[in-house]
Amino acid sequence: MGEYEHLLVKREDDTVTITMNRASRRNSLSEAHLTELLIAFRAAASSDATGIVLAAAGPVFSAGHDFGDVASRDLIGVRKLLRLCTDLMGVIQAAPQVVLARVHGLATAAGCQLVASCDLAVAAESAGFALPGGKGGWFCHTPAVPVARSVGRKRLMELALTGDPIDAATALDWGLVNRVVPDDELDTAVAELLARATRGSRASKVIGKQTLYAQLDRPEADAYAIALEVMASASQLPGAKEGMAAFLEKRHPSWPD
Repeated sequence: MGEYEHLLVKREDDTVTITMNRASRRNSLSEAHLTELLIAFRAAASSDATGIVLAAAGPVFSAGHDFGDVASRDLIGVRKLLRLCTDLMGVIQAAPQVVLARVHGLATAAGCQLVASCDLAVAAESAGFALPGGKGGWFCHTPAVPVARSVGRKRLMELALTGDPIDAATALDWGLVNRVVPDDELDTAVAELLARATRGSRASKVIGKQTLYAQLDRPEADAYAIALEVMASASQLPGAKEGMAAFLEKRHPSWPD
């Protein structure tokens, strides 16, 4: 599925796995690495796959932005790099597939941002999560955006202001990940959750994911206005009609494409 310098990409059945493969640099997100991730996610999003897994090779999931890349840039250059990173997060959330982060080792700064931007996340017990800018010189402004939407205000403030890492169990308690499992069970847990999250009508789920993101951060009345219209329209989809007919006829549904 294309040749990459910093990634490994493979398709198995209905799942595309994108593995960050820059272990010597702790999978830090240079411009070249971010560009490849953006290309790979766009390609996967345009495919007929139903799930995308974001994984990492080496001992660290991702150390965030590559300071070797950042330090050489002026304001315009850093803004360009951060825009590229933000575009990647948008593509992950806009993808019609279910996107699941498979996390082991540390996910810090923009690496933690990646986890928070995925629809689902399964972490190994060895995983840790941090927004370390709070104890350094470059605060984690953009990584905090999706993290805030996962963990809530007070927990975000603790992560962002202290800069200290939290372990996988804490990340689970705070809502940053969906599951924590022993390291040797990580692949099994990823496959199990993804299988459950991708069953049913694909067309229905695509609209469902898009609508969830559209309403999440809006006032309740606005969220209901969006959700009501989309749900009414979605009732006319072939998948919705088949699901209701199967229920009423007490049979297993046969999902249309």
